[in-house]
Amino acid sequence: MPVRIRLQRHGKKGKPFYWIVAADSRAKRDGKYLEKIGTYNPNTNPATIDLDVDGAVKWMQNGAQPTDTAKAILAYKGAMLKKHLAVGVTKGALTEEQAEEKFQAWLEEKEGKIGSKKDKLAKDAADAKAKALEAEKAVNEARIAEAAPEEGVVEEGVVEEAEVEAAADSSEEE
Repeated sequence: MPVRIRLQRHGKKGKPFYWIVAADSRAKRDGKYLEKIGTYNPNTNPATIDLDVDGAVKWMQNGAQPTDTAKAILAYKGAMLKKHLAVGVTKGALTEEQAEEKFQAWLEEKEGKIGSKKDKLAKDAADAKAKALEAEKAVNEARIAEAAPEEGVVEEGVVEEAEVEAAADSSEEE
């Protein structure tokens, strides 16, 4: 039975959410699968990927072929590197400890890159919010400046009306 590691679509229209599964290549896209390996949510920035790396490596060592998109996700999370290191261990080029050490070093570097991207996105969002606030303050100040002369005219008119009313009241009293 030819096994593929592929994405199985879930979620609603316009909001995709994927399961990463090992499935028979003849099964429907959203049909029967052998094992759920992880999830992929492209709606967040950066995309949220939850993957059982050891499970993915086990399936690939047993002959499962990932699709192009699944292969990119597996490479992003380090499953392809771990499989590569496992082949080196079986050939005797590396020991288990060396392979695990290399994989952990790669993971730390990757987490640093992802963390810096999240920090940059948060900083950009804060800068955009500050710029929008400054622009809104400028617009409000312009409105106030426009309204101030008009209020002066209205106030003069109110003063004149008040004087006319006061004169009318005094004439009525007499």
